[in-house]
Amino acid sequence: MPKFLSRQQVAQYHEQGFLAPIDVMAEDEAGACLQRLQMAEAMYPQELNAENRNNPHLAFTFLDALVHHPVILAAVEDLTGDSFALWGSVLFIKEPQSKHYVSWHQDATYMGLEPLDFVTPWLALTPSNREMGCMSMIPASHRDAIQPHQETFHEDNILTRGQQIRDVDEALAVDLILKPGQMSLHHARTIHGSRANRSAQRRVGFAMQAYVAAGGRQLLGENYWLPMRGGFLKTDFIELKRPRRDMDSAAVSERQRANQNWADILYQGASQKRNY
Repeated sequence: MPKFLSRQQVAQYHEQGFLAPIDVMAEDEAGACLQRLQMAEAMYPQELNAENRNNPHLAFTFLDALVHHPVILAAVEDLTGDSFALWGSVLFIKEPQSKHYVSWHQDATYMGLEPLDFVTPWLALTPSNREMGCMSMIPASHRDAIQPHQETFHEDNILTRGQQIRDVDEALAVDLILKPGQMSLHHARTIHGSRANRSAQRRVGFAMQAYVAAGGRQLLGENYWLPMRGGFLKTDFIELKRPRRDMDSAAVSERQRANQNWADILYQGASQKRNY
């Protein structure tokens, strides 16, 4: 029996491959997190620019607090069981009137994880709507296998390889409209994407990509994990450490090694490599 989500919500997630919206925090609390992020961007512009937004939770305490937020962990536990760890995180930021978009794809394609049933919470720190380029999901697409992805490396595509699935029936897509402080949850195989931000406001989302249940394993690269609940780690797994202070030397080092591992995994066999 679920502890936080309703039975109906759990059923919807398993049937559709996603769930939204879910209230995590009040809008003013999300606004405070956004202010912390903006301050961090101003203080450390090279650490949070468009080419360096992977795994910031390993270097900034306010983002570490978000990946450990009790509401997020409670929702994840209802979907994965009571033993899971975090693989990583990504800040997805679209500037006002920018051309950046995310093509139709499945998260599990290049992550080198098994089994392919992990869950990603996406927390809105600003409004996320159609005009601002919210995420769109293809219902029940998680029931199928990983689809062929074309690697475009398009300059406006936020994804590492600019990977995209062709011939997606966009008429089926469901837009996930979120207020600041709300999140969505989606399955590793759910086909999803997002359009460009046509608004005059910045769109900021924080993806915890992804929480993996006990039994999950990294097949490519090193087995780096941040334990969350239960006895997840095995003897050959490497435990990542939480930051004690923003950008202290240990935190910077931890993030660097995690990001290098990600690069080795996500670009394995790629014809080229981008700066993120």
